[in-house]
Amino acid sequence: MTESIEKRFADARKELEKAEAAVAKAEAELRASTVVLRSRDRAVEVTVGPQGELAGLRFLDDRYRTMHASQLAASVLEAAGEARAQMSRRVMETFQPLLAGSPAVPEIAGTQIDWENIFGGIDLRPEAKASGGDRLRDEINEGEED
Repeated sequence: MTESIEKRFADARKELEKAEAAVAKAEAELRASTVVLRSRDRAVEVTVGPQGELAGLRFLDDRYRTMHASQLAASVLEAAGEARAQMSRRVMETFQPLLAGSPAVPEIAGTQIDWENIFGGIDLRPEAKASGGDRLRDEINEGEED
């Protein structure tokens, strides 16, 4: 015996409300999250916010005083790029369970995520990080040679 249309509609509405609540909770948690990361050379520490924005920058142990400008810039870019990549992974892992459809109501597709809203228009994909950050680092290093 098949379920009534009203029952299926009520079930679908409940599933939709659960999904909306889960998305709102995930967005609220991510809005308050940051990633703090030190560069490999331990010269700088960056804090990146949930949309990949640089929210803090600290120079550690006065190492920056003995570094060339291009070295310091490369340390900042390296730390910021890795922190952004970590934040991107955190965001993707947070929303991944919401992307699948509901087994209880197969007619409801997975939640559509507004990545533009979450990332604020910043492209945090690993391939964007690699090309953009390396290109800027190359320009900084080329400037030192002149």
